[in-house]
Amino acid sequence: MQPDIPAKPLRDVRGFWRVLLAVVAPLPMIGMGVHYILSPIDGGSSFEATAAAYVADEQLADLVRWFGVPFLVGLIPATFAVAWVARRGAPRLATVGAFLALLGDLAGFPLIEGGDNLALVTVRGGFDVATMAKVQATMDDDILGQVAGLLFIVGIVFGLLLLGLALWRSGAAPAWAGIALAVGGFTHPFMPGHVASGIGLLVAAAGFGGATLALLRMRNDDFDLPPARARIS
Repeated sequence: MQPDIPAKPLRDVRGFWRVLLAVVAPLPMIGMGVHYILSPIDGGSSFEATAAAYVADEQLADLVRWFGVPFLVGLIPATFAVAWVARRGAPRLATVGAFLALLGDLAGFPLIEGGDNLALVTVRGGFDVATMAKVQATMDDDILGQVAGLLFIVGIVFGLLLLGLALWRSGAAPAWAGIALAVGGFTHPFMPGHVASGIGLLVAAAGFGGATLALLRMRNDDFDLPPARARIS
C-alpha cells in the first residue's frame, strides 16, 4: 500500500477578493455621478432635445458615455460588497436590500433601452431625428422594458435605501456611510436637474465608500471561511 501523499495546501485568495470588492465598491456611483453632472441634458429630456444637445457638443456626449461604464460593469459587485459587509450585523435588512437592488440591476441592465445611446448614434450617423425618435418611442412602449425600468427604479430607490440602513444598523461601517447610501439612492429619481442628480449619486458613492473602509479594515477570517476541499461522504 502506498503511503498517503499530503495534499498541496490550497492558495488563500480571500485577501484578493476582499480588496477587490473594496476598490470596486464606490466606483459605479462615482462614475455615474460624474456622468450626470457633465451631461448636457436633464433626465427625462425628449429624444429630439437629447439629439440637439449632442449635435451641439458631440465630443462631450461621447466623453460622458465612458463615465457610465463603471456603473454598468461594477454596480452588481458593489452592491454585493455592501451586503457582505452588513450581512452579519443586520442580516434581514441586508438580505432584502440586496435582493431588491440586485433584482433591479439584473432586470434593468439587459432590458432597458435608453434613448441616450440611440441619440448619439443618430447624430454620428446623420440619421433623420424624427424617424429615430419614432424608433425610440416604439422601444419605450415595449412592456418588457417598462417592467424592467420599474424594477430598476425600485432597486435603486428602495434597495439602496435598505442597504444603507443595514450598513448603519450593522455597525460595520461609520454611521454616516449608511445614511449617505440610504439618502443618495432614495432621493436620486426626485432630484431636480442633472447636476443635482449627479451630486446625489456622489453622496451614495460615499456610502459605498463606507463598505470600502470596512472591507479594508476587516480580517480575512471575518470576511470568509478559509479555503478547504469538500469532503464527500
